Amino acid sequence: MKIVIMGCGRVGARLAGLLDIEGHDVNIVDTEAYSFRRLPAEFGGNALVGDGMDEDSLRKAGIEGADAFIALTQGDNRNVMGAQIAGHIFKVPRVLCRIYDPLRRELFNSLGIEAFSPTTIFAQMLKEKLETEPEEAK
Repeated sequence: MKIVIMGCGRVGARLAGLLDIEGHDVNIVDTEAYSFRRLPAEFGGNALVGDGMDEDSLRKAGIEGADAFIALTQGDNRNVMGAQIAGHIFKVPRVLCRIYDPLRRELFNSLGIEAFSPTTIFAQMLKEKLETEPEEAK
């Protein structure tokens, strides 16, 4: 699968590495070259300095013909804009978008953006962990 990731933070770098190991064609874009230090040493994909909201940067990252686009910057607005550009302009079949604000995530999902909120996901995980019996120390 050909995948473009916008944002090379901790999650973006980890995801890029995992997908690369599985043999996917991974291109990751970030506005800061320094961010690419987070990529695994054996990363075989492409790391490009650019703005994931800029059509030319996305073209250089291989957005045309991409199977998936994943927006993982720290900014909800940037992620939504990148996701909309990838989906509406470049017609990428699968677009995922991280949105920290749970209320905004619901709104964006209702607008057809496949958004997820780590805030909601992690809160649910903690609640489930709290409701289960603790594991005995071995």
